[in-house]
Amino acid sequence: MNDDIIDSINRNMDNMRRSERSVAKFVLKYPDEVIHMRIVDLASEAHVSEPTVVRFCRAIQCDSFQAFKLQLAQLLAAKPSFNRFNVPVNATTADYCETVFETTTNTLTAVRKALDYSAIEKAVTCLAEARRVEFYGFGASASVSMDAQHKFFRLQIASASYSDPHIQAMSAMSLQADDVVVAISQSGRTQNLVDALQMARNSGATIITLAPRSSPVSQQADVPIHIDVMQDNEDTYTPLPSRIVHMAVVDVLAVGVSKLKGPAVDEHLRKLSKGLQLLRHN
Repeated sequence: MNDDIIDSINRNMDNMRRSERSVAKFVLKYPDEVIHMRIVDLASEAHVSEPTVVRFCRAIQCDSFQAFKLQLAQLLAAKPSFNRFNVPVNATTADYCETVFETTTNTLTAVRKALDYSAIEKAVTCLAEARRVEFYGFGASASVSMDAQHKFFRLQIASASYSDPHIQAMSAMSLQADDVVVAISQSGRTQNLVDALQMARNSGATIITLAPRSSPVSQQADVPIHIDVMQDNEDTYTPLPSRIVHMAVVDVLAVGVSKLKGPAVDEHLRKLSKGLQLLRHN
């Protein structure tokens, strides 16, 4: 497999049967324990049958349970805190500093490896040619949306950021065919966001999404940019690396648009930088 086993589980989760998803969720929650289990043990812990475990392995392109465990063990050896925060109660300052940076770095690396450059190129072209760009996001994604609006405003693109569902709806109904919506979602399952994107589509706008593949938000996109970060409902800190990854992809898009627009934007950015220096304390 070209992708690591955790990426494969996340990518294929929506296509699995409910019983197979039970296995997947157990593996994502207790990977260290799974590598020492027999197939009968995993079936018992996930409350499924042994044939279901076999089907789960095949769903993530593993020929056998042993092949699956080998790939999982190799991943854990290479990236011991691959996408999860694990901060014991008695962790020292050094411990949790290391955990935060290592987990974030691993998440950034995994998403970078899986990034679809053709989708990035299409998104950059759409954004550079847009009359107006609007960014939608809720919760932790709202701060990413605001950051994106700030970056694209500096590129001389009329832009706005909305995190209120009613404002998003009004915005979406007011868009035109040469406008672009960028929807940012860590879960890809926020119903209000899906509703707003459907309205934007009815208005003729182009939709770019930064969301997990196969998610309802991603499925609304003209240009989907898949960002698959493992979600753990019991992990309070999951949004931290996920938010940083989304901001990194926004930076990629902003740099691409800046390069496409050429010297005029470069000169404008230099003018802004020089002007802002006058506002700083000497």
